[in-house]
Amino acid sequence: MEDSRIIKTEYSEEMQKSFIDYAMSVIIARALPDVRDGLKPVQRRTLYDMYELGIRYDRPYRKCARIVGDTMGKYHPHGDSSIYDALVVMTQDFKRGLPLVDGHGNFGNIEGDGAAAMRYTEARLQKVTQEAYLADLDKDVVDFVPNFDETEKEPSVLPVKLPNFLINGSEGIAVGMATSTPPHNLGEVVDAMKAYMRDENVTTRELMRYLKGPDFPTGGIVTNKDDLLQIYETGTGKIKVRGKVEFEKLKGGKVNVVITEIPYPMIGMNISKFLSDVAGLVESKKTLDVVDISNQSSKEGIRIVIELRKDADAENFVNLLYKKTRLEDTFGVNMLAICDGRPETMGLKAILKANVDFQFQIATRKYNNLLARELERKEVQEGLIKACNVIDLIIEILRGSKDRNMAKACLVEGKTTGIKFKSKESKIMAAQLSFTERQANAILEMRLYKLIGLEIEALIKEHEDTMANIYRYEDILDRRDSMAQVIVNELDEFKKAYSRKRRTVIDNVEEAVYKEKEIEETEVVFLMDRFGYVKVIDTAAYERNREAAEAESRFLFPCKNTGKVCLFTSAGQLHSIKVMDLPFGKFRDKGVPIDNVSNYNSEKEQIVYITSQTQLNLRQVVFVTAQSMVKLVSGGEFDVSKRTVAATKLAEGDQVLSVMPLEEQSQVILQTKEGFFLKFGIEEIPEQKKAALGARGMKLGPRDCVENVYYTSNAVECSVEYKGKAIDLNRMKTARRDGKGTKIRV
Repeated sequence: MEDSRIIKTEYSEEMQKSFIDYAMSVIIARALPDVRDGLKPVQRRTLYDMYELGIRYDRPYRKCARIVGDTMGKYHPHGDSSIYDALVVMTQDFKRGLPLVDGHGNFGNIEGDGAAAMRYTEARLQKVTQEAYLADLDKDVVDFVPNFDETEKEPSVLPVKLPNFLINGSEGIAVGMATSTPPHNLGEVVDAMKAYMRDENVTTRELMRYLKGPDFPTGGIVTNKDDLLQIYETGTGKIKVRGKVEFEKLKGGKVNVVITEIPYPMIGMNISKFLSDVAGLVESKKTLDVVDISNQSSKEGIRIVIELRKDADAENFVNLLYKKTRLEDTFGVNMLAICDGRPETMGLKAILKANVDFQFQIATRKYNNLLARELERKEVQEGLIKACNVIDLIIEILRGSKDRNMAKACLVEGKTTGIKFKSKESKIMAAQLSFTERQANAILEMRLYKLIGLEIEALIKEHEDTMANIYRYEDILDRRDSMAQVIVNELDEFKKAYSRKRRTVIDNVEEAVYKEKEIEETEVVFLMDRFGYVKVIDTAAYERNREAAEAESRFLFPCKNTGKVCLFTSAGQLHSIKVMDLPFGKFRDKGVPIDNVSNYNSEKEQIVYITSQTQLNLRQVVFVTAQSMVKLVSGGEFDVSKRTVAATKLAEGDQVLSVMPLEEQSQVILQTKEGFFLKFGIEEIPEQKKAALGARGMKLGPRDCVENVYYTSNAVECSVEYKGKAIDLNRMKTARRDGKGTKIRV
């Protein structure tokens, strides 16, 4: 049995340490980009792997499955989907201002359709990626670190020559923090970077003369220009973005509203959500102007067409879209990146500083490396030129030496022992030779054709070029101004080759104001048949069909078209319905089920009473439950904004039996299941709030309950039929509330 040790530790301490380790791993090694190259580890590793595989812009495409598999096996030991997703995003020009990968095949679209499987798609590097992101990797400009299993080396950062963090932006969620940086215009970013290089004390406001604001690949309009200065100073804030709208006038006074650019946050499935939101505005009758809506977007660009009815106010309708849909949206800015090994929220100036410092760092390493190479070349060239001047002596040494080492020792140290010379003069001259070891090796490997006159002239010209390079590299390394000019020249070249016109408009735009059209208030009649179908008709149609309407309707009452209908249920709920939400039509129109226009659920509750809000406000309402609880409630308590509220409080197992607004009723009669009748005056019912249980109306037997409720008025005859027997309610003796009542025997 092997020896084992049990380490006792505090659980909370172990959890804290483990979680911090995990959080830092996610923050540094997965979710956040490095401010120097603007890339997350998965992006950096994918691009480097494509570079290593030789998938250059001028070579054939390679299967994405090959790229993903190679990246996962060598550098990124995580799921293949995360690598492929990163690769896909780097190809999408609607998500990135400067796509880094050239995709061939289906890589998804702006409407949210996903890319095809990696076994079908192909990719290669973009030209700009090769020139500005991966160039100089062979010049020791960045540190290389071991990969996850220490079998390969990978760059800790790519030698990116552009502020990619600003140009392409970044989005990522880590543990306890997230980054959200909008993309910017390449030309503007280059100009801002040059301005910072000219004066490191430049203010953010001055930098924004060059970098106006975000430049989303989807275009759109940034509407809060005045807020941008604060956002770029702090690195956080909210940018309001609108889609771009055009109006197309048609024959007959009709207008099409055409959306040609969308807000950046709308890309993906939010386009279909926008279409459904517009349809929802029509269904909820927020607008009656829409005739049709169609998405005619294609590879040429976004084109969403909304056809409006004749004489519609198109500008007011667009304001409605800004207010109620994602045609105006907010992009939350949090420019968080890894800087000096730790996450930091950075303003515009801090980001530019980090990038400029990085450019000077990689330029210093690059030109130190180039200078060392040129110095080696200079040494060799000078040795060959010197050798050409004494070529006869060197040939004599080579012919007189027994082996290479003997000849090399003579060239470097002047050792002549063992070498056969033709004359003493040659031996004396050979003893004076003092080539360096590198020069001696070059001489020994020199081919005879190099002795041709033109070749010697070419060697001398090459030496002159080498000396010029050395002078240039030393100047760049010794003078910061010279190195800055080299960096600026490269930036200008990239700007000339890859910049494009700004797509996003930056402006201050007043908040959209939608003016709802005033609806002319008219009198209508609410109808609900015995099947639960509801509709409203105008009063003239009702008068023409009064007899049929009263015969066919379960509930019928006049109301205003701007008012509400109140529906009381057996479960003690009040459902409010706007009259405008009810179908308006002809008397013989079918209507719609009341379940469709309210929260009423016919499977869980029954309708007890329906009336208009106007009638309720003027009266008191009598509530009677199956367990004989009664109360009076002021109708004004039911004038609420919510679609569903509790109309009364119920005891367990109880349900509402009757809801009746008071008009001229003077008595109420409760009839139980077992045949007990109790008649008492309305004045005996206490007035309470809608949240109260009420008072007991009559005493019930153990298994008895109220079955029917009747109301009588003074001097108005009222009789009911009970088990085939007519009962005159007016002649029934009036008792007191909370009595047992009289049993009617049949």
